[in-house]
Amino acid sequence: MARTKILNFLEMLILPALILLAWHWATTSGAVPSIVLPTLSAVGASIAGQLQSGRLQTDVLISVSRILKGYALAVVFGLAFGVIMGMNEHVNRFFGGLFRAIRQIPMIAWVPLLVMWFGIGEESKVAVIFLASFFQILLNTISGIQRTDQHLVEVGRMYQLSKWRLFKEIYLPSALTSIFVGLKLGLSVSWMAVVGAEMIAASSGIGFRINDARALLDYPVVFTGMIAIAVTGVLMDVVLSLIAKACMPWERGSQHA
Repeated sequence: MARTKILNFLEMLILPALILLAWHWATTSGAVPSIVLPTLSAVGASIAGQLQSGRLQTDVLISVSRILKGYALAVVFGLAFGVIMGMNEHVNRFFGGLFRAIRQIPMIAWVPLLVMWFGIGEESKVAVIFLASFFQILLNTISGIQRTDQHLVEVGRMYQLSKWRLFKEIYLPSALTSIFVGLKLGLSVSWMAVVGAEMIAASSGIGFRINDARALLDYPVVFTGMIAIAVTGVLMDVVLSLIAKACMPWERGSQHA
């Protein structure tokens, strides 16, 4: 088992290693000018310098704090509306048309309006993140609830289970996998939303730092920000995956079987 995990991990490293080798060759051979693609050493120096000064950690923490605020609101409202709309067709029809129309509007189109409503402070960034992740969570929650075996639902009703017990004992276990898919997708788009919002209207955060470096043609800093986003996003996804495994122990059993 341990050997299999090590081999799987090494297999995951093959493509990143090839990309780094191609990057090193392209920049050192002169095939790609440094103005287009900085050298690995320049990016490494940028990462080390920003870590030493604490600027990178500060930028990441600011962006993560914004994500957590907007994402937490999206989780609460996305799960609540998703469960109710999934269990009640009348509520689904009542809200479905409006939500479907709003979902078609690109996130970038919301930014100027939200800045006008909430200003350039934290509220507008949180609102952008909320809108970006809300629909991912909502749709996957509705899908999971609606895919619940109706025979089990009928059995629950036959035993006169309350709506709460019906949800807790029948709908929720069936829908959890789909719900966590929505939570992961919502977390992923939250990063896109916060970086986009910080690039347009912010004076701090990783998105602001990337946009500021782009304006100064400081591309090692741009790549540093992109790498920081990737690493932090993966770590947050890992944490969410661990929570999912803790909430769905039967999934671990099915994987080992």
